[in-house]
Amino acid sequence: MTVSKVVKKPLRLDRYLSSVTDYSRSDAKKLIKSGDIAVGGVVVTDVRYMVSSDVLVSLNGAALRHVGPRYLMLNKPIGYICAARDRRHSTVLDLLDEDNPERLHVAGRLDIDTTGLVLLTDDGSWSHAITSPHRKCWKSYYIETADVIDDRTIAHFARGVFLKDDKVRTLPGELTILADCSARLKICEGRYHQVKRMFGAEGNAVVRLHREAIGEIQLDPHLAEGEYRYLTETEVASVYNVKNVGSE
Repeated sequence: MTVSKVVKKPLRLDRYLSSVTDYSRSDAKKLIKSGDIAVGGVVVTDVRYMVSSDVLVSLNGAALRHVGPRYLMLNKPIGYICAARDRRHSTVLDLLDEDNPERLHVAGRLDIDTTGLVLLTDDGSWSHAITSPHRKCWKSYYIETADVIDDRTIAHFARGVFLKDDKVRTLPGELTILADCSARLKICEGRYHQVKRMFGAEGNAVVRLHREAIGEIQLDPHLAEGEYRYLTETEVASVYNVKNVGSE
């Protein structure tokens, strides 16, 4: 049974139902009056009943949970796009078994052929702290390339790269070469296809791209591709931690 998330303040039962389901207020009132709603295991038929933060609300025996704010990490597989909906491709929302998944958005998108850490939330200010380059929330990627990575690429990335059609350099990135054709890169921007374009500017091509971390949030090694979990309170709070600002 799903445990109800904490509601910051008591809500009228009809309002609570409309906030955690697709039912309108009028439909929610009908469900309550029909005896389909239980609070703490007891059927409640009063639409004005106040729902506190420590009780479980259920609809015909199925537990409901308050939808916000939510913070999730997902291990994204190849073939999924970071969008709410798409006519041609599956989206990361299709991997979620959540109430009202359409209310979630991706904080820092990945390309369809890129794997790894994706964060989803319905908290706009939290996602802004991740995606705004002014916040300098560093993202770490594991990369494999078609050709040997030149040692000079480290210095080039450190001073910023002019990407085709962009008027300003990228912000400095930190490149660590692991082997001839593999490396780890940390950047604090999210320009269109940025990592691939940075290596493209060096005359090299990325053949595998996997995001390992966003700020202090590491991809959980226990999550298989396509699996997700809720972030811990420490992980959520780390986004606002000053340690995320600037290079480690």
